[in-house]
Amino acid sequence: MKARPAAPSQRSAYADELLALVLDILDDSKASDVVPISLAGKSSIADFMVIASGTSSRQVASIAGNLMERIKAAGFGLCRVEGQQQGDWVIVDAGDVIVHVFRPEVRDFYNLEKLWSVVIPSDYEADSARRAS
Repeated sequence: MKARPAAPSQRSAYADELLALVLDILDDSKASDVVPISLAGKSSIADFMVIASGTSSRQVASIAGNLMERIKAAGFGLCRVEGQQQGDWVIVDAGDVIVHVFRPEVRDFYNLEKLWSVVIPSDYEADSARRAS
């Protein structure tokens, strides 16, 4: 198993390598609408989140299974998984990379891309700055 480096600069290389592997697996598994999101400065839960879609519950579960098997085989260790039995929304937690695989309708409903890319409007920032002074 690959050792997870403790130093932040080394950890980035580890996370980048894991992200590249995840993206390759999703491509090989025919996942669609793959969106990687950097969580740097947004959350400490992981370095990256990846959102992808499968065409059916069966494909969503299959993509999650492929991710778990190939991440382990590549030496990154075991992943935690939730939702694989139902196949509507599966979360594969590989540590530095968390992967959400959805059926398209479920993905549209939750719209995680929008949730993680919220930009604070400039008028809100100005109000906040005035209150702080």
